[in-house]
Amino acid sequence: MSIKVWDYMREFEQERADIFEGLEKVFRSGRLILGESVKNFEHDFAAYCGVKYGIGVDNATNGLFLALKALGIGAGDEVITVANTAVPTVAAITAAGATARFVDILPGTCLMNTGQLAAAITPRTRCLMPVHLYGQCVDMEAVRAIAQSRGLKIVEDASQSHGARQHGKRAGSLSDCGVFSFYPTKPLGAYGDGGIVITDSEAIDHQLRRLRFYGMENVYYAEESGYNSRLDEIQAEILLRKLKRLEGYLLRRREIARRYDAALSGTSLALPQVAPGNEHVYYLYVVRHPERDRIIAELAKREILVNICYPWPIHTMRGYASLGYREGDLPETEAAARQVFSLPLYPTLTDAQQDTVCRALGEILGEPVRL
Repeated sequence: MSIKVWDYMREFEQERADIFEGLEKVFRSGRLILGESVKNFEHDFAAYCGVKYGIGVDNATNGLFLALKALGIGAGDEVITVANTAVPTVAAITAAGATARFVDILPGTCLMNTGQLAAAITPRTRCLMPVHLYGQCVDMEAVRAIAQSRGLKIVEDASQSHGARQHGKRAGSLSDCGVFSFYPTKPLGAYGDGGIVITDSEAIDHQLRRLRFYGMENVYYAEESGYNSRLDEIQAEILLRKLKRLEGYLLRRREIARRYDAALSGTSLALPQVAPGNEHVYYLYVVRHPERDRIIAELAKREILVNICYPWPIHTMRGYASLGYREGDLPETEAAARQVFSLPLYPTLTDAQQDTVCRALGEILGEPVRL
């Protein structure tokens, strides 16, 4: 049988009784939209992250969009982020009416190069949007220092880093707003779409609750123009139950990452680096190699399926040509796009499956692995 880069089937079989119990609870509650499951999950997830408020939304793209709107960022404003990210990061900025501007990444971690932020700021810059990629945090001390000195807002795209810490504080709690995705592949994944915005600001919490529900505080009366972006009760109940197991998921993810580190440390693959002060949760185990495409093709012949995050930097995409960037503008981002790929990693990946992946890599590279 093939080994997939991600698979939920074994996890579902282990948890199906609890999941179906949760579905039964929601269906019998009499409340299918913005009921107790959403309220309880918002509270528990915010508490887990160490903040006061959580506002459940339908997906993280809209979470980022609404966070920007709640901070008053829109037409004529610029938001600085990275091009080595999923398209939704930039799509949210564009949807808010703002313009995305990019800095390059650090080659070792593929995270935002915060040393380039100061030079990227213009009179139109209103917000910094660091992306906590692959499961660890951008250097938020540097981001906050720049933001405070220039009067800028910060929105963390923490879509891939549920439970990650930096100097003891959780991802998403290090700024004005943190946004998480609960897309099924994520460290805390739903069985469909979902997202949340977390914040310590009562004013932002109040604003986001209006914005996600047509601008209404009371049914049928809009205080402002808003949107339909509510976390579903069913997904919230599933997430509420899975949240209790999140630390176990992360423990297994780190164990798999350690096994990869030990097995592949003597090969020509560039292995993931953990930035100082970070606790990585390994949403993805991303390696680099100049012969990436050949390696992927050879793995596929052995029915080992991997992934590339991300093969096309956003600044080179036709859909964002209007931003005015050209190939060569972000050399580290472009180099990563040619070399990175993600090995299979999810909590129910077995040691035997992982060993098969490592042996295959050793054969393809013609290099020894340590199992």
